[in-house]
Amino acid sequence: MLTKKELIKQYKQTLQPMGVYQIKNLSNGKILIGGSANIPGKFNSHKFQLRQGVHMNKELQNDFRQLGEEKFAFEVLDTLEPKEDPKYNYTDDLKTLEEMWLEKLQPYEEKGYHTRKIAYIHID
Repeated sequence: MLTKKELIKQYKQTLQPMGVYQIKNLSNGKILIGGSANIPGKFNSHKFQLRQGVHMNKELQNDFRQLGEEKFAFEVLDTLEPKEDPKYNYTDDLKTLEEMWLEKLQPYEEKGYHTRKIAYIHID
């Protein structure tokens, strides 16, 4: 039977790399930033969608179709370290980390594939 320490070590070793990534257009430098609890799986998902022509970001999809896959780099920007608690929920940590990178890199308009979020104020 495994000790608690051995179980924690085993758990940490089974987690996929998680954090913030970017898909970078090597022709014009535009980027798409995202966060995931499974970066390799998310890269596979993006690549599959782009190859099939069904990616939800139409501008990225158009550039990918016109330029080809070789003109895009899939890169990890930052990672989160696994916590001791196997039940820990990384959602908020990933969201915060992604927001930090969005603020830092500003991937909007000519710099990226993101659309600025507009805050709506309702006045009665």
